[in-house]
This record gives sequence, structure tokens and C-alpha cells, in this order.
Amino acid sequence: MTNQEREGLPLHMGIIMDGNGRWAKKRGLPRSAGHKQGALVFRKIVRHSAELGIPVLTVYAFSTENWKRPRDEVAGLMSLMRSYLKDMERYKKEDIKVRIIGDVSVLEEDIRQDILRLEEGSAGGTRLTLNIAVSYGGRAELVMASRELARRALDGGIPDVDAVDEQALESLLYTAGQPDVDMILRTGGERRLSNFLLWQSAYAEYVFSDTLWPDFTPKHLDEAIAEFSRRTRRMGGV
Repeated sequence: MTNQEREGLPLHMGIIMDGNGRWAKKRGLPRSAGHKQGALVFRKIVRHSAELGIPVLTVYAFSTENWKRPRDEVAGLMSLMRSYLKDMERYKKEDIKVRIIGDVSVLEEDIRQDILRLEEGSAGGTRLTLNIAVSYGGRAELVMASRELARRALDGGIPDVDAVDEQALESLLYTAGQPDVDMILRTGGERRLSNFLLWQSAYAEYVFSDTLWPDFTPKHLDEAIAEFSRRTRRMGGV
């Protein structure tokens, strides 16, 4: 990646890591094999993002809709999540702050405890903020924030309806205090949003890659960011 392209880095990049199941199917392997390979790629891409100097990275690991998948696949993904969380202890040494965003209340107790330990242990990281979306849905996030606004109104914490503005709602999102998403990358050849960061990506540039996530490399990421950096972002202006 050239210096000119580095100057065009996104401040907040989202990644929809798609294609694990299809990668496994093409090789006659169980879907779990695709998820395991995808986890290895995840580590490489997180590290490469930190090396590039991207401030915030949000990855879509498990959506609210993924709970509808076959029970054995969900169980496998949760087992992989446990390994993810233990492996990510290394990120503390790499100055990476890790946050899990989504409805973690539905996760098993041991996973919730691992999340708490990881978040507390990595809270001082300044090199990269890594948000991992687990049991996450963009619509559910907006409903959660709206409910909290309603509670505050009932409790008298909001003086009048005019106090409910974009800033008030945004302050209650999982990503409060972080820059808006300016680039979303989706791998695997699909072209849809899949309920990911709906509020935060209002003006994001979407970059789509036909490469299945388990085959994705740091070079592929460089190419995607280079495409992003060449675009003219008017943000509703002219």
C-alpha cells in the first residue's frame, strides 16, 4: 500500500466476514471447518489493521439472526467463541482494546465472564479498538437505545421531546464515543447489509469482495482500502 493510500485509511472500518460455510462446502468439509479457518484469518486481519493504523475495527462475528441456524452449528460457534476469547488475551500485549457489542445477556455464563475479563483487561489499549459484534443486530441496537430514551423520559431525565435528537440516541449505542463507520467491507460475493451497523454506517462506503472469508488475506484488505481511498465522499454535499 502506498503512502497516498495510507492517508486514505478509514477511521472506523466494519467487516462482514462472509463465506465460511461455502468455503467448507467447496472442500467437502463440515461448516465448522470453515468457521475455524475463518477464525485464523480474523487474527491476521485484526493484526494487519492495527499495523496499518486503523483506529477502530468492528467485525460481525454472530448476528441475532444466526441463532436460527442448526443447533449443532450454533453450539460449534459458541465453542469457537470461547476459544476466540481466550486467544484474544494476547491483544492486551499488542495494545488493542477489545469490546464485545450486542446482546450478551443471551450467552452462557462462562462466555459472559470471559467477555468481562477480556474487556476489563484490554481497556487501556490505544493502538486499535476492536469491536466484535456477537448476538448483534442493527435494528435491535436501535430498539435498545430507544427503550432507554423512553425510560429516561418516564423518570424525568429527559426534560422535553426536543431533547431527543441524534446525539441523544447515538450516546446510547454500543459504539458511543467512536467515530462513525466510513467503510464497510463484505467478503464472500454477497451484496447486502445484513442488519449490520445500520445507524453508524449512514454515510459509509461499501466495498464488496468475491473472496470467501477463509481465503481473505492482508493483501485483499489493502486492495479494499485502496478502493475506498479512491472514492470521493460528499456526505450529502456537492
